[in-house]
Amino acid sequence: MVASDRRWEMSSSQSYFAQRRVLITGGLGFIGSSLACRLADLGAEVTVIDAMLPDCGANRANIAGYEGRINIRIANVRDREALDGLIDGQEVVFNVAGRVSHLDSMIHPVADLEDNVLAQLQVLEACRYRAADARIVFASTRQIYGKPQTLPVTEDHPLRPVDVNGVNKMAAEAFHVLYHNVYGLRSISLRLTNTFGPRMRVKDARQTFLGTWLRAIAERRPFDVWGGEQLRDFCYIDDAVDAFLDAAQATHGWGEAYNIGGSPPISLIALAKSITELDNEARFEKRDFPPERKIIDIGDYYADDSRFRALTGWTPRVSLEDGLRRSIDFYHKVLPAYV
Repeated sequence: MVASDRRWEMSSSQSYFAQRRVLITGGLGFIGSSLACRLADLGAEVTVIDAMLPDCGANRANIAGYEGRINIRIANVRDREALDGLIDGQEVVFNVAGRVSHLDSMIHPVADLEDNVLAQLQVLEACRYRAADARIVFASTRQIYGKPQTLPVTEDHPLRPVDVNGVNKMAAEAFHVLYHNVYGLRSISLRLTNTFGPRMRVKDARQTFLGTWLRAIAERRPFDVWGGEQLRDFCYIDDAVDAFLDAAQATHGWGEAYNIGGSPPISLIALAKSITELDNEARFEKRDFPPERKIIDIGDYYADDSRFRALTGWTPRVSLEDGLRRSIDFYHKVLPAYV
């Protein structure tokens, strides 16, 4: 609905991506569209493919103002014919398509498998045969770690996901590693923490609980805090986009997975209180965790992302407070387009 308000300086990203052919799977969703708009501003030739699945985050409002600068194809990446026709000649593939709801994955595990594993294999196979030199950046998740045994969580932490979505994302990440090791594809996986900001899904909790908070704030009603003592770190969308762009430009480190963190850890109750300080009309109610969500909650989580910082020089630049303020302002202005 609006372009990113980051004012980036002349950088390696601008020189690297100018006129470069880039494909984004899931390109009408939260992260995919944010990447697409940034890349269009950098002068890239951007193509997005998205199935517009109703329970995921795709929304045409996400690219408002960019329609003539982004090539859009509505199709599922499981459709190999459609994918093959788009993958030829692509130099960078940002692979962010997939289902994100942990609860839905427990209710519809086969659908989650199809879109988070089988679809990823189709992307990798298409790259293998049609774009073997492309750089591939896959959107993985901190959910694959399960309940942390130690904090902060490093990439060496055991992978013990607590839900079907986490298992499938873990498999998809493993396939990206495998296709690098066996076929030489240049792929990197980013294990994202709680990413938030403009364009995120707010109509329900399928993408993140923070989305439901932002909707409630925009509608001037209290938002629910489940539990409240859990510690989390948060990454603002502009910083997440920076991480994807930096990963694509890496000179080494292919075939690896890297944590992407963000803000210093904060409890959910402290986060809620900070939001009420940013918006005087925001209110919240502390509630017990719903049983169906409690059983798949991972408890405290915050990442050690020092490996990725060392690889690329990336560092988050938007504070949690500033990111929350920008997000609140965004949904106050454009909420009808997101509900």
